[in-house]
Amino acid sequence: MATVLSVRDLTKQYGSLAAVRGVSFAIEAGTCFGLLGPNGAGKTTTIEMIEGILPPTSGTFQYNGAEHGHAYTEEVGIMFQHTSLLDFLTVRETLATFRSLYSTPLALADVMTLCSLDDIQKQYNHQISGGQRQRLLLALALVNNPNLVFLDEPSTGLDPQARRDMWRIVDRIKAEGRTVVLTTHYMEEAEHLCDIVAIMDHGRIIAQGTPVDLIREHCRGVAITLPRAVLGEKVNQLGFEVQVAGESLIIRTDQTNRCLDRLMALGIDLTDMVVRSGNLEDVFLQLTGRQLRE
Repeated sequence: MATVLSVRDLTKQYGSLAAVRGVSFAIEAGTCFGLLGPNGAGKTTTIEMIEGILPPTSGTFQYNGAEHGHAYTEEVGIMFQHTSLLDFLTVRETLATFRSLYSTPLALADVMTLCSLDDIQKQYNHQISGGQRQRLLLALALVNNPNLVFLDEPSTGLDPQARRDMWRIVDRIKAEGRTVVLTTHYMEEAEHLCDIVAIMDHGRIIAQGTPVDLIREHCRGVAITLPRAVLGEKVNQLGFEVQVAGESLIIRTDQTNRCLDRLMALGIDLTDMVVRSGNLEDVFLQLTGRQLRE
């Protein structure tokens, strides 16, 4: 596949604060590339430099093998974390206004159907729900018929149903062959949508690969979760590494049978035990030693 976006040694310095520290990656056409990390990791700053909103302190990026120019601004769609909408415009009028700014936009009916806005097209912007607003913002990012789409925390604040509605739309965008750059701190979202994930923390990419490969590399075996109360002082007799997570204890092991045998030998109540395979949150914990910050 052709490389759509190539980023090399991108940095952003605010005085003595290094917000982004030498970030490099390449994104292939038709894929979804995810930046996963906590707030403050540097992912939004990284994306805003690539979008042309912030000037980088150093580093470069190329779009389709060339420096970005007019073609880049025409062919890129951006969904920001926060966008103000005019209350006195309807959903349809808002889309029509943005559509008029581009030379080869999508048909208005097509973008409204894609983002499930047909039923609310006559409503004013201040009358729509949070999930409807996010779908409208996504439609604004798509109205110019972009080849490359940036989605910065697209499902933040949405309820589970609205979040999955957003995922279905992103899946359709990918199916159309568009390239997507997604920033998120929802691990399930990244695992569902992304072909490649780069995990950022403290301004650096600390791991990169497919979700499956990252999980396989960093989270072999299973995570066994138990209430802290049921282990009590016996935790010191277990013989396995244990991680504290609030009122729970997590045992990560690739010796599942041996661990379960040991728990039963100690007379531990297993009624509330949860056993699951690794996920991207486990990868993050393995790499950073702490939970994702909201």
